[in-house]
Amino acid sequence: MWVMRYGGGYTIGHPIPVRRRPFGHWNTGGVQRSMVRPSPVFLGILAVTIGGGLLVGFGDDGLTLFDPNATVTAGTVLLILGGWGVSLCLHEFGHAIVAFRGGDREVYFKGYLTLDPRRYTDPVLSLVLPLALLAIGGIPLPGGAVWINHHALKSKRVESMVSLAGPLSNLVLGGLLSLTVQLINPAFPYYGLAGALSFLALLQVFAFVLNILPIPGLDGWGAIEPYLSPQAREFGAKARPWAPMILFALLWFFQPAQEALQVSSSWLFENLGGNLRGAYQGQGVFMFWRH
Repeated sequence: MWVMRYGGGYTIGHPIPVRRRPFGHWNTGGVQRSMVRPSPVFLGILAVTIGGGLLVGFGDDGLTLFDPNATVTAGTVLLILGGWGVSLCLHEFGHAIVAFRGGDREVYFKGYLTLDPRRYTDPVLSLVLPLALLAIGGIPLPGGAVWINHHALKSKRVESMVSLAGPLSNLVLGGLLSLTVQLINPAFPYYGLAGALSFLALLQVFAFVLNILPIPGLDGWGAIEPYLSPQAREFGAKARPWAPMILFALLWFFQPAQEALQVSSSWLFENLGGNLRGAYQGQGVFMFWRH
């Protein structure tokens, strides 16, 4: 049976491409380079991200901390939106590549190994809606979903690893971005490119903390679900459609819930080497219309 990351679907079968080893043995478990070839769409999103970074870097005159010019503002918006789009693709790629190595060969034929957001369950809900919500409210909600055949996975441990792979990709990316900020501007990691990258890093950590919550429909629940009782798993299946919506509504309208998530994310972000002041400065430039 096909199972979405948190749902159900259909069955289909294809032979998986194989790679011949030097001594004549066939390898059906390895991942060939041709299988993991970034799609033009992903490369386009990456190009927008890099272009935004260049605009910020070359447009920053360094004259003032709180009054960025139009070039820096436009570049920051492109960098944050493009970078968040890239991270959504990497998040889902993390699920897919671990599932492939864990026994689910169908993720290859679904095109999930190409980092193409058009291959996800719903491209609008997967990419467009999260980007729009980030631009409007500054909250990085989860994006696309990939279909995983959980019955093809080798063990419960692999099932948990598939669920954890996505949030961990956000955490690693957040750490790398924080390290980049320390390298490019160790003296003033508050504004310009450093501030934009810091805010993007904080968004990654926020996404990790949010996704790791053990709530049906999120990756945290998927990580523990294989070890739960049948009754608990049945409850999770029933709660999947509405539990994330309730959580997001709480985060949007209930200030204590939003603050709790912000405090925990900020603590983890700073322990990864992130600069919270720089992240808030980058957020201020990104959400320029609030000023």
